[in-house]
Amino acid sequence: MGTVRSIEEQQAAGRQARKRVPRSGHADWHAAAGRDVVSILKESERDRIPELLPIRWERMAASPFGFFRGATAVMARDLAGRPDTGLIVQICGDAHVRNMGAFASPEGHLVFDINDFDETIRAPFEWDLLRFATSLVLAGREAGDTDDECQASTGAFVRSYREAVRAFAKLPYIDLLRVEVKRILTEKPIYRILRMAERATPLWLLAKVTEERDSGERRFIERPPLLRRLAAPEAEKVLQSLAPYEETLAAEHRFALGHYRPVDFAFKVVGTGSVGVRDFVILMAGAAQDDVLFLQIKEEMQSCYAPYVDEADTHHGRRAATGQRLMQRATDPFLGWTEIDGRPFLVRQLNDHKASVGPADLTGKPLVEYATVAGSVLARAHARTGESAALAAYCGKNEWLDAAITRFAIAYADQMVTDHARFVDTHRQWP
Repeated sequence: MGTVRSIEEQQAAGRQARKRVPRSGHADWHAAAGRDVVSILKESERDRIPELLPIRWERMAASPFGFFRGATAVMARDLAGRPDTGLIVQICGDAHVRNMGAFASPEGHLVFDINDFDETIRAPFEWDLLRFATSLVLAGREAGDTDDECQASTGAFVRSYREAVRAFAKLPYIDLLRVEVKRILTEKPIYRILRMAERATPLWLLAKVTEERDSGERRFIERPPLLRRLAAPEAEKVLQSLAPYEETLAAEHRFALGHYRPVDFAFKVVGTGSVGVRDFVILMAGAAQDDVLFLQIKEEMQSCYAPYVDEADTHHGRRAATGQRLMQRATDPFLGWTEIDGRPFLVRQLNDHKASVGPADLTGKPLVEYATVAGSVLARAHARTGESAALAAYCGKNEWLDAAITRFAIAYADQMVTDHARFVDTHRQWP
């Protein structure tokens, strides 16, 4: 059992953190001397599949926001070089507008929450706020919003976070675990995402990524290099990884998995930041013709924040799964982890009613609406995994933190524009 500090002790810790980093101290951004974005990116790609890296570079080169998505390691280095509050929570680590979305809860209803945990780790809470706020600016600019509109969204985001974490600090912890963000269903951008997710069923995915053979059975479509079926030896390794994975599931979910059999295996390229990691998908069939389950077995590398914090778990599949379970209100029942060839992997359902927002959806008022919901969702995750009263005491009731993080977000978004331009000029010469 851990040590539980009283509300008064937590509040005192939050006020003390203001002495370490005043709320206004988050505002400024200055690139460190000798900051070498190219070297950081190359190091982060060291253990990825080399022939897939051009896909990653192309997606990063598409826009400053695309570059930002693939350059988490750069921002991790930048954030770690700044003074921090010492208020530790489970951070998403790659908090941005595309990494919140809708998915199905274990009970089958749709929820909106953080949905990417590749970089999750115990770290200062403000790192998530600074990264998400910057993403609002970059996504807003890509959608054609003015900087005034982007600043309105970052202000709304931090204000929502502050107000939510203050409300959560008043709750018994058991009640906090049950909290749902009620405004989710009333904000138009979120409502639209939920409706998109409603259509993203396993049968929808079955029609999208598989084809029917003469035998009547379905197999993955060949779309190399983005999707390719596995040869027998590689498929066998993936199949063998399911036995240790099953041991990471609760008994009832292990029982449910036993109602499906694997029928086909493929390699899939996913995302932007994840391009180049080993990612396998399995088509699982149940007893009925329309009863299918897709599992994704995704390699998890060390969090890019690990060099700067104390990382307790060296199995990165387990680290990502544990972080997800801690931060989410409702979690995929088939979430677990395994190993293939000594490499750690996360296992989860693939695209179970999943959908996320794109920059084109975030113009004007929808950007502010989305930011407001995101602030509450992130506050709930941080309150669940840190000392909510300390967070509330640090953030305060006025708008000092809102203004400071907004100022940082604009400045760091400008830095990403500069870094993106340099990346575009140089990445074609990379080996």
